[in-house]
Amino acid sequence: EAALRTSADVLSGKNIENVNYESVRGLYGIKESTITLGAKNEISLDVAVCHQMRNVREFLAQVEEGKKNYHFIEIMTCPGGCIGGGGLPQSRDADILSKRINRVYSMDERMVKRKSHDNAGVQLLYSELLGKPLSHVSHDLL
Repeated sequence: EAALRTSADVLSGKNIENVNYESVRGLYGIKESTITLGAKNEISLDVAVCHQMRNVREFLAQVEEGKKNYHFIEIMTCPGGCIGGGGLPQSRDADILSKRINRVYSMDERMVKRKSHDNAGVQLLYSELLGKPLSHVSHDLL
């Protein structure tokens, strides 16, 4: 959701307050959604989040064949993303993963700053190197 939060602000030119994109949340499978932005909802972003590597090949084949078209795609190699792998204790138990992810979302909702581009370190990186979100420099380097 972090990328969607920044995209929403940049593309709409506003500070979007509702930053919960629940339609792309989950642990398994492929989540698709159209996010509407702008003062009159005139901007539509088609997004997809593909969970687990076993889904990636078929998903990307559909994109390559033109059967699916998105403005934004995120691939989560572990169930639920980093919450289901990486540096956390490994578990394939859906109940444990669900509790972890719900706790992270609960903590997120209480945060004062909920958008990556509001983080002081990220702002410094953009001011000294990248220029602005979606700039040519950021695209080339990131």
